[in-house]
Amino acid sequence: MIDYRCSMPEEIDRAQAETLAEAERVVEEIVRVPDGERTYWNTLYRLEDVADLLLQAQGRYGFLFHVAEDPAVRAAARQLREALDKYSNELSFREDLYAAVTAYAATPEAQALTGERARLLERVLRDYRRNGFGLPPEQRARVKALKDRLVELQIAFERNIEEYEDFILVPREQLAGLPNSYIQRLRTEERDGRLLYRVSLDYPEFYPFMDAAESEALRRELLVKFYRKGGHANVAILEEAIAVRDELARLLGYESWAAYMLEVRMARTPHAVQRFLEDLRTRLEPRLRQDLEELTAAKRAHTGRPDATLELWDWRFYHHHIRKQRYAVDEFEVAKYFPLDAVLEGLFFVYQILFGVRFEPVEPANAWHPDVRLFRVRDAGDSRERAYFYMDLFPRPGKYGHAAAFTLRGGRRLADGSYQKPVSAIVANFTKPTPTQPSLLRHTEVETLFHEFGHILHQTLTQAECLRFAGSRTERDFVEAPSQMLEHWVWLPEVLGRFARHVESGEPLPEALLQAMVAARRLHVGVLTCRQIYFATLDLAYHGPGAQKDTTAIARALHPITGFPMPEDTYWQAGFGHLFGYDAGYYGYLWSEVYADDMFTRFEEAGPLNPDIGLEFRRTVLERGGAADGGELVRAFLGREPDLGAFLRHKGIEAAAP
Repeated sequence: MIDYRCSMPEEIDRAQAETLAEAERVVEEIVRVPDGERTYWNTLYRLEDVADLLLQAQGRYGFLFHVAEDPAVRAAARQLREALDKYSNELSFREDLYAAVTAYAATPEAQALTGERARLLERVLRDYRRNGFGLPPEQRARVKALKDRLVELQIAFERNIEEYEDFILVPREQLAGLPNSYIQRLRTEERDGRLLYRVSLDYPEFYPFMDAAESEALRRELLVKFYRKGGHANVAILEEAIAVRDELARLLGYESWAAYMLEVRMARTPHAVQRFLEDLRTRLEPRLRQDLEELTAAKRAHTGRPDATLELWDWRFYHHHIRKQRYAVDEFEVAKYFPLDAVLEGLFFVYQILFGVRFEPVEPANAWHPDVRLFRVRDAGDSRERAYFYMDLFPRPGKYGHAAAFTLRGGRRLADGSYQKPVSAIVANFTKPTPTQPSLLRHTEVETLFHEFGHILHQTLTQAECLRFAGSRTERDFVEAPSQMLEHWVWLPEVLGRFARHVESGEPLPEALLQAMVAARRLHVGVLTCRQIYFATLDLAYHGPGAQKDTTAIARALHPITGFPMPEDTYWQAGFGHLFGYDAGYYGYLWSEVYADDMFTRFEEAGPLNPDIGLEFRRTVLERGGAADGGELVRAFLGREPDLGAFLRHKGIEAAAP
């Protein structure tokens, strides 16, 4: 039985010391092997043993940094993460390990390697090159010091976001537009004899408020606070990180951090990414102008002010206003058809049919919080146990504020021939049920759940031999593609008909409402996609040549890509968590969407619940992970070269092509 219960700080400290000691013991064993006796099993495989030790400790203890309620536990988990990340970085600079790997690479056995083992050796040698082996010792020492500093900066940046709290206090009469189900879940405070409702920056409170609150002044107040998330401290951390990254890139012979990072991704060069973003922006500019005109007209009609100007804090409100008027789609009413338990049943049904697996609840969950549920993954055919995953779906203080899937234990082929069972966790922040009200998901949240569970499938169905390639350890600009493809299922009548039922009446989602939702899917695609183009362009600008960058000035200068100016006295990049981890890689969401939409064409042609195509996708893409380049996996599944056609069609912009 696996056990991921929340640990005490002293247990985390002990685990840190024990993990580092055991890792060092294995490293010493690798180093002591005489060069003439080196094999795959005593060199490369043992390096994977070390990586596995560190990953499992991060998954068991470091992960608590994201989910533990106790600040002392989070602090200990943060310290463990930093110590293990720095140790891993240190290993990548050890001369004796480099000598061991290069000695093995020179053997006839190494030169005869094929498949994943050959790929593993190539990747390890590539890592050493990208860490400066070949540079003079003093320069390599500087590279190591800079990478250590990036570990510290990333953890501090993430901590500042996760611990940042701000809110507005609103009297009941100023919550016009918001449903009672939303209002009743808000915390309250009494000030000067008045009961006030607390609206925080947490996603389940922030986005519904921006979508539906009638008060423009309050929408503005909340958005400005959101655009200051992370605080001035994170602006300073980000700007130091950009300078560190630039120095690193130049030391290693690259013109920029973007050039360094993109060398190992599908895009390969910053020029290719810039061309992709500029081309997409050109295609979308007519739609953006049309969207802004329509949203402005809606605001003027709604407010009765013929000279009203559309502002950044308005577009979500009027987007949903038009959806309700034109398509009779009210997100809060639609949510009544998506109680969480029913959505999970539907999600499990779809993925079990498609991929030939079963998901079984496991009790007790032995998890870090009572809200968390544990499931076992079995093959449907032979009932073989494959993996486990946790579901942590409700917000709480100190918890990771977005939605994500975390690998707690990776899959790999062990020396005895058995396969290490992966363990993953999906973390989200959906509205928590109460004794009188179930958790109701807006359709965008249903889409998020299907997307993140796609990552869970990628991580748990892996059959990669090497930990290095297991699960979602693919190129960063491909990793989202399988999950993005699986978002399409939440728009299909044959899927939603399986589980979308009204929480009170039990009636199925009306076909007319579903058709209206599908029709509204492309509403304001110009605004929605240009926001993504802005995020990606900003990320690329931060990581182009040059160490000293005024990140707020750059964010402000590029913000018109969205169609709006950036609010004064804000610095939203301080809360842009993707700038650590997805640095020089945020474009990957749009880039991988091209492949996702193209892969979905196989299901469009054969039927969305066709188990034969589902199993082919499982074998060709999900199980292989990073064992082959993303482009190779896509070509193998499609049986042809990928193209932009499906992506443009789903955006509804074929006619706008230049």
